Amino acid sequence: MNIKSIYSNTELKESLSKSDRTFLLLYKSNSTASGCAENYLEETASQLDEAQILKTDVTTVRDIHPVFGIDTVPSLLIFEKENLKNVIKGCQTADYYKNLIENQLFQATASEKPGGPSVTVYSTPTCPWCTTMKNYLRQNKIPFTDVDVSADQSASKDLVSRTGHTGVPQAEINGEMVVGFDKVKINRLLNLNG
Repeated sequence: MNIKSIYSNTELKESLSKSDRTFLLLYKSNSTASGCAENYLEETASQLDEAQILKTDVTTVRDIHPVFGIDTVPSLLIFEKENLKNVIKGCQTADYYKNLIENQLFQATASEKPGGPSVTVYSTPTCPWCTTMKNYLRQNKIPFTDVDVSADQSASKDLVSRTGHTGVPQAEINGEMVVGFDKVKINRLLNLNG
């Protein structure tokens, strides 16, 4: 899938109404950081078919970023329907964008299926064991909430106060904490065979 360029707030509203999740990159042409973000997001988009990924150049499109209070670019805006849910600032790696978008899409699918276990994964985008844990949960079709403790300092402090550990991944499964990718404990808490 290619990233679609949009040229007005009206066009953005039309696009948001057509998708449950939308990702919009606000960038500035001829900026090194924006070029970095645009290139990595293009690489990510080529690997994902189900995501609606848009981009707009704030040097020519002036009616989008003020609506959402965005004063620095590059910024990736994450929408649920018409509602802005999160803003990721700066240039991130292609792997970061891919994990972020896959997690957002997975969470949207999981939220459509109420019931089941309550699972929260505490992770960072650059942690390989975090990716392993989240992939394992996805493979077993276990819905989870992903909390990026590198972006949420209060969640990071809360996690340390609860477990005494600063490392990730950590997961809370039905109220019980799991430190690291402890597959045996995860399987036991989720009644999985494996």
